[in-house]
Amino acid sequence: MDFDALEKLVDFVIDGGVDYLTALGTTAETPTLSKEEKLEILNCILAKNNKRVPVVCGMGGNSTQDVIQQFELYPMDQLDAILSVSPYYNKPTQTGIIAHYKEISKNSTLPIILYNVPGRTGSNMLASTTLQLANEYENIVAMKEASGNMAQCMELVSGRPEGFVLLSGDDNLAMPQIACGFDGVISVAANCFPQDFCRLIKHSMDHEFNHAQQLHYKLLQGIDLLFAEGNPTGAKCVLLELGICENILRLPMMAASSSLQERIRAFLQQLT
Repeated sequence: MDFDALEKLVDFVIDGGVDYLTALGTTAETPTLSKEEKLEILNCILAKNNKRVPVVCGMGGNSTQDVIQQFELYPMDQLDAILSVSPYYNKPTQTGIIAHYKEISKNSTLPIILYNVPGRTGSNMLASTTLQLANEYENIVAMKEASGNMAQCMELVSGRPEGFVLLSGDDNLAMPQIACGFDGVISVAANCFPQDFCRLIKHSMDHEFNHAQQLHYKLLQGIDLLFAEGNPTGAKCVLLELGICENILRLPMMAASSSLQERIRAFLQQLT
């Protein structure tokens, strides 16, 4: 584990204007880490952040009991919220998803951000499921929505209770989702292009869509490149070019191909 690079990344994104950090996100190399390594990484982030911005920690899984046990392992008193992905692979019913989050809600001392990412979990968390949880459990305060389904996004906006926060989980859809009523984003691109991406989001939140559109199309190719060979392959390649980390990943993730690296390098050279 490259703690020096991780510390550089924390400074890079905070200096770039992010409002908060998300540690141990599920679409990074987190699934390849042991419990001990996850805790080491979280503690490194907390120490380097030094309370400059709030910290959200990813704590999800396909075993409800395992998720709850994480609450005893992690420094919950130093965190501001948890991000908990909908159970993956075993594909529970909507009733099972509700029961899963009910148990997490009962045991969590922190606010909970739900996370729907059907492309990775194998099941879609319906808007009606999210809204039921939002209405029934006070500490379920937000949803990171990465279904890519704009109709479902609008259903969430129109039906959410007051104060329930909706966050984009798709960087290339963040601007139109905010235009529909979303409140922000948990982003991959903000690790790589923090200044421009933060400006894009803030212009969108201020309904300054003429400025937001310019930044959206400026970054769109770069965002696509981040995911061309999977995340975090593209992101690590960008961070290599920026001098923040090495282009080394844990199996089964692979470093970017030479062709992708050339395309990323060309994009960064024209990014001003």
